[in-house]
Amino acid sequence: MIPTPDLSHLSRKDYDDVYEPAEDTFVLLDALEQEAPKLKSLNPAVCLEIGSGSGCVSAFLSRVLEPLVVLHLCTDINPIAARCTVSTGLQNKVSLNAMISDLASPLSFRLHGKVDVILFNPPYVPTWSEEADEAQERHGIAGSWAGGLSGMEVTDRFLKTVDQLLSPQGVFYLVAIKENNVPELRSGMQSRFQLQSEIVLQRRAGREHLYTIKFFR
Repeated sequence: MIPTPDLSHLSRKDYDDVYEPAEDTFVLLDALEQEAPKLKSLNPAVCLEIGSGSGCVSAFLSRVLEPLVVLHLCTDINPIAARCTVSTGLQNKVSLNAMISDLASPLSFRLHGKVDVILFNPPYVPTWSEEADEAQERHGIAGSWAGGLSGMEVTDRFLKTVDQLLSPQGVFYLVAIKENNVPELRSGMQSRFQLQSEIVLQRRAGREHLYTIKFFR
């Protein structure tokens, strides 16, 4: 079993501004551990996490892929989250390269067709569109959960770019909940971008039915 990254360097004050790892985080970590042999077989060179928050997920992926040497890129709209991601890398002796960014917008040209592993635990909670827009504009902790109508407004913006970012053998892991209409999400990626998918892991956590979905060519 791969241990959860050490986050003891992060304080309660950090978690006032940055999403603290919770059940949705762990459904992604457990899926990545389950996928470890397949991920290593890809021999990935570039990994990209959107919305890295505390840096827990990318630090964990780095351990999953050891001893491979991989470039780990992380983006977040929240500057405090970007700082926490870097410090989590240092705490766990892995190199996490974090930047303050709306999704992958500044990287889309340079990384076109080059990303082997993409990770995204998005703001998936259904809210009013105005609430999601305001959360994204404020660049704070609400941006990690307020997802707009059907919880999909932020996710939908990123899904349009996934096919362009993925390398020929690349894989994309997305966290979703039942309210996001997972069957429609999967069929839409198939019809629009010819990306196949499978549910790697699903579990109930309180009122939420969580999924980790893998997309691939």
